[in-house]
Amino acid sequence: MPSGACGPALACSSGIAALHSALLMRNVKVFPKSESLRTGAGLRRGFLDFFHGEGHRIVPSGSLVPANDPTLMFVNAGMAPFKDVFIGRAAAPASRATSAQKCIRISGKHNDLENVGVTARHHTFFEMLGNFSFGDYFKEQAIELAWKFVTETLGLPESHLVVTVFGGENGLAADDEAAALWKRIAGLKDERVLRCGVADNFWQMGETGPCGPCSEIHFFFGEGTPDVSAFGAEPDSAGAGWVELWNLVFMQFERDLAGNFAPLPAPCIDTGAGLERFAAVMQGVTSNYDTDLLRPILDAAAKLAGVRYRSSPSPEDVALRVIADHARTSAFLIAEGIFPDRDGRAYVLRRVMRRAIRHAQSLGLGPGFLAECAGVVVDQYGQAYPELVDRRALISDVVRQEEGRFHATLKRGLDLIETHAPASTPDAPSVAHSASGLPSLSGDVAFNLYDTFGFPLDLLEVIGRERGFAVDVAGFEAAMEAARQRSAGSKVGSAALAEGFALAERDLPPTRFVGYEREQASARVLALLDPNAEPQTRLAAGSTGYVVTDVTPYYAESGGQVGDTGTLSAPGVRATILDTQRPREGVVFHQVRVDEGSLESSHKVELTIDSPRRRAIRRHHSVTHLLHEALRAELGPQATQKGSYVGPARLRFDFSAATALSPEQLSRIERAVNAAIMANEAVTTDICDLEAAKAAGAVGLFEARYGAEVRVLTMGTSKELCGGTHVNFTGDIGSFRIVSESSLAAGVRRIEAVAGSAALAYAQDESGRLLRLGQLLKTSPDQLCERIERLLEEQRALQKTVQALKRQLVEGAAGASKTQIEAVGGVNLLAEVTPSTDIAVLRERIDKLKQQHAPAVVILGTRSADGKALLAIGVSKGLEDRISAKSLIQAAAPKIQGGGGGRTDFAQAGGSQAAGLEDALATAQSLARATLAP
Repeated sequence: MPSGACGPALACSSGIAALHSALLMRNVKVFPKSESLRTGAGLRRGFLDFFHGEGHRIVPSGSLVPANDPTLMFVNAGMAPFKDVFIGRAAAPASRATSAQKCIRISGKHNDLENVGVTARHHTFFEMLGNFSFGDYFKEQAIELAWKFVTETLGLPESHLVVTVFGGENGLAADDEAAALWKRIAGLKDERVLRCGVADNFWQMGETGPCGPCSEIHFFFGEGTPDVSAFGAEPDSAGAGWVELWNLVFMQFERDLAGNFAPLPAPCIDTGAGLERFAAVMQGVTSNYDTDLLRPILDAAAKLAGVRYRSSPSPEDVALRVIADHARTSAFLIAEGIFPDRDGRAYVLRRVMRRAIRHAQSLGLGPGFLAECAGVVVDQYGQAYPELVDRRALISDVVRQEEGRFHATLKRGLDLIETHAPASTPDAPSVAHSASGLPSLSGDVAFNLYDTFGFPLDLLEVIGRERGFAVDVAGFEAAMEAARQRSAGSKVGSAALAEGFALAERDLPPTRFVGYEREQASARVLALLDPNAEPQTRLAAGSTGYVVTDVTPYYAESGGQVGDTGTLSAPGVRATILDTQRPREGVVFHQVRVDEGSLESSHKVELTIDSPRRRAIRRHHSVTHLLHEALRAELGPQATQKGSYVGPARLRFDFSAATALSPEQLSRIERAVNAAIMANEAVTTDICDLEAAKAAGAVGLFEARYGAEVRVLTMGTSKELCGGTHVNFTGDIGSFRIVSESSLAAGVRRIEAVAGSAALAYAQDESGRLLRLGQLLKTSPDQLCERIERLLEEQRALQKTVQALKRQLVEGAAGASKTQIEAVGGVNLLAEVTPSTDIAVLRERIDKLKQQHAPAVVILGTRSADGKALLAIGVSKGLEDRISAKSLIQAAAPKIQGGGGGRTDFAQAGGSQAAGLEDALATAQSLARATLAP
């Protein structure tokens, strides 16, 4: 069969059967070994148990955030957590493994977002069932196990199954071995073993690395005899057609930079099967949304909206499917410590949540609906993923906050869109147009809406389609890139540098860290790199670069703790270690400046860390553990660590909390931490396996990636997983002071604090400031609050007096000059320049004149003392269909070298050229006359 016939088999988006439809109704008889296999939870358990019975170790799902892989935003396939195993960078957990892996496909080339809710099978979150062989069995047993599971365990009829194999393409030989195995093991005829090309049946991890042919199992949905000739086409409107169930990847080649393929010494197996698709087959439905994995969430949304879900392609049903999918994704991401914000993964979550909120508005749903649906997700998935249950309250709090925040900013954002949205007519003057001919909202305004109000770009495009304008996407991306450049740092984060480190790591053994035991070590130089991470044989005096040694006492930046600094020395060589980095697990890179001599590869060197700096870092790191414990005692177990910074001068601790901490709470937390310090308890470290640590109550950083063995740090009642450096006794910390508490993101608060000598310095500075304030205000420090309160009361009284005088000045000037009133088309047109004032007084004056002379158009202007101008225009209620204040202000503002906007009934503008004020008023008057003239 030609490769073109093997395009993706898509499930239909219409004619979807109801949940209770049985396969028997479609003449497909399924007889699973256990009725539990008809449920999503039963299928998940049944798959894992089947492969466990075949000698596979059950590996828990990895985090949705990939470990040590900057190329992925989220784990998007079952093999992703094993990537380092496949490329030889990490040891396999076992020679055979099986897992049900949480996956998300929202970013990169695997981005299903726009199809979610529209089709029956696209999701942002899904579960990938898989079995893996790391150099153990290969094609024959992989095929045998897969066929046994689908036909014997699940009881799928062989008549409704076909398989595909690689048919050869681009100089790569066909996988005749797999084809022969399917015929022998499954008894399949030639017409049910289909041959496809590279696009469908050859898997590659990247441009280089492990790769190989793959084989897919497809299932036929529909009544009657399956039509193999229709393979590759989308299912028809009745839902009949072929759908891929399972992909078996035979990883047998290594591809090099030249595009050559060499056999792997130990071929591997990687398989992936979507749980949702298996559930659809076993439950007799053609839509994943009608399975028990998603239907309860969908039904909850429909009940809240007061509508009935009909499994149709209607906008109402699409909205319900979007809400169900996005609620599931939101709950899982929040449970992993990702909260909605403006960058990276946090922005993806915000985008998903706000897309759900926007669809909910079309159903008349207000704030609170998404939190309710997320609660159903916890109920549905909590047994398989207990972190959802543990963080139920946190999930609810974060979702409710984001719903409230978006609803609060939505109106302001829509007002800004109304202000800046171009006229909807394609021939409007001075308006940029898109390729579609629609007027275009500028990229700068679009970025401002994203940056200030959290409007995702795709949401702006939806609003634009509704209101008849396009969005300048290129301008938005340019503004976004400019913002990134402004905030870009100079650390090890650049792509080129990271790539250089990755290349260097391939030929280097892991660095042995001895920094827990000592602060000095003898070592041998293994590699030298220049500032761009290019390999070097020597670094001369005055140059900078990176040094890799076989052993080091230097702690590399990790877990929020900054890297150590210090010195490197050898006979005739002296250098300064500026920083220590470990981009991935294993190799430590010392950033170095050679001060004297020439540093060469294979040199034996002495490494000595900056001890006073290390001691300050230890104090700040240890006190974060005491702070975390105090927060949990004050706020409850949901006050989970979200991140930290630990340096020699200060610490920063981010934690989950729904609201700001009160001064009283902060005071209690600070006292609790200092009490733990004064207790001077010993700090102990134990090495154990991860499950034992969790069983002992050790707290980790959400779903941080830990190894098989972990360090458990205990100080008092605090017990945490931590690889950092710490004090020996809590009393070594000295003292602790909270400097500030603030909001970092939705549901995330930040405490900044100091400890030890830094806390003493802070207390001394604070005392000095209080003494100085007392001198300035001529009062004692203990009376400062009362004195400042009295001054603020006096200031408020003076402000009221100033505003009253401004009104009197404007009204007096107006009375003396006698406002000119011109009747045009039955409307009173008023225009005047007032004495210097502010927008609040101008607006009051406009409202008063509109009331006195209704119906009226009032145009006012004023000058400030610094030569700037302010314009304001008001239109009486009932005139909005005839004349727009926004149009008048946009025409007049250029005369004062300014800009502005507003609504049809009120608009304002500011400008830098007060000299043009009269011209601006005249322009607005002239346009108003022309508009109102009968």
